Amino acid sequence: MRFQTPLLRAVLIRRYKRFLADIRLEDGSERTAHCANPGKMTGLAEPGTPIWVEPNDDPRKKLRYGWRLVELPGGYLACVDTGAANRVIGEALSAGAIPDLAAYNTIRPEQRYGERSRIDFLLQEPGLPDAYVEVKSVTLNRQTGLAEFPDTPTARGARHLADLADVARTGSRAVLLYLVQRSDCGRTGVAADIDPAYAAALVSARAAGVEVLAYAAHLDTTSITLGPALPVA
Repeated sequence: MRFQTPLLRAVLIRRYKRFLADIRLEDGSERTAHCANPGKMTGLAEPGTPIWVEPNDDPRKKLRYGWRLVELPGGYLACVDTGAANRVIGEALSAGAIPDLAAYNTIRPEQRYGERSRIDFLLQEPGLPDAYVEVKSVTLNRQTGLAEFPDTPTARGARHLADLADVARTGSRAVLLYLVQRSDCGRTGVAADIDPAYAAALVSARAAGVEVLAYAAHLDTTSITLGPALPVA
């Protein structure tokens, strides 16, 4: 996934109302950027943090900048745009880059299923069970090298797991795919202390046959692509 326009370096002034961020560009001007992330963004939204934003001239958008990346200590990057995860995984599925799912040639995004839910990708192929793939962007880091999900309690995430478990019980494949969108982590796990209900729902989902996959994202200021598979704690 390539960014549509070259990113600009900036400094975060503050993030507020979840989806808004005041920023200072390198020319000294201050702007408001869209923050496409409903989570808590622990460790990624401190005032003074160096960030990268994507400008746009789309008259349909209220804000001319979208916050995309955070610079981390040691030269690492994190992507705060949760929607980027679906675009990266969509491209990877189309390219057959995820071995567990490479046999599927029909890829249908955003399909309704379960109760009040949409699956990120429905994969179909004659002779194979349908595969329902739910994608989660992972950016929380509290231990060296470990990325965790979620960063805030998520009733919606637990509901998705229950729906995936129901899918697995019907004989279709149900897949939870974590995309770690920060380059300083080499493994991922569940933040059970933050959301015990989600952690319990994941245990139940796995027992019902839900498959859990995790991949790193390769990040730079021009693009985000699929990296290597990661272990899941």
